Amino acid sequence: MRAVVARVTEASVTVAGEVVGSISEPGLLVLLGVHVDDDAAKAPLMARKLHELRVLRDEESCAGTGAPLLVVSQFTLYGETRKGRRPSWTAAARPEHAAPLIDAVVSELRARGARVETGRFGAMMSVRSVNDGPFTVLVEL
Repeated sequence: MRAVVARVTEASVTVAGEVVGSISEPGLLVLLGVHVDDDAAKAPLMARKLHELRVLRDEESCAGTGAPLLVVSQFTLYGETRKGRRPSWTAAARPEHAAPLIDAVVSELRARGARVETGRFGAMMSVRSVNDGPFTVLVEL
């Protein structure tokens, strides 16, 4: 699994003109991709990492502050661009494999007590965010 995590002051996801997920206070926007070789064992590990990642102001985490997370599926994180001009998607998990793992990460976060909003898997989404810092990191398992 791979996540691009941005510290934000607010963020939202819109699908077909409808806001399907949003956070309106400081927290994390998580763009989450699933690799073709990922399995269910990675979901709790990623959830723990995201929840306890100390990237909020004053080196705080969502676990420590109760800050929300907006999790958005993003298969394009596994686009391979080393050769040619078109990305290859062979490393990205197929939707039937990725969707349950994205859901498992979200469920694990919620089980940890995290406040989590989400995008809509497989939909064409408009993601808006106001980066804080800006502060963005890559998390890989």
